[in-house]
Amino acid sequence: MAILLPARVAHRKVRKGKNAGTASRCNTVAFGEWGLMSLENERVNSRQIEAARQSITKFLKRGGKLWIRIFPHVPVSKKPLDVKMGSGKGEPQFYVAKVKAGTVMFEVADISEADAKEALRLAGHKLPVRTKIIKKEEF
Repeated sequence: MAILLPARVAHRKVRKGKNAGTASRCNTVAFGEWGLMSLENERVNSRQIEAARQSITKFLKRGGKLWIRIFPHVPVSKKPLDVKMGSGKGEPQFYVAKVKAGTVMFEVADISEADAKEALRLAGHKLPVRTKIIKKEEF
């Protein structure tokens, strides 16, 4: 399992920040014919992205094309269990992609409409956000 990780980051630890509002970029189907759009604001980690990718490729049996439009750039730090308060921020444990409502996360092409909808539906179940399947002409 190839977990998505950035090659290098500008800052090893970052603050949590806010993730409000709707997407102003990556909000249209750009490469494929069908897309999986997020309807909520959430952090999607690299394991969830990989699980969704695997479910799409398994269903398509290596037919068609797949584009992953999100990448986990933001490190999330955690402190170990049973550690007292204080003594600084924990070490980075995993990476997340901040997904806003309206972000197209996955795109597929060169397959039938029924196969595209089913593959994207299966991928949506692996993600922590409510999703919607859209066609290129809709948005």
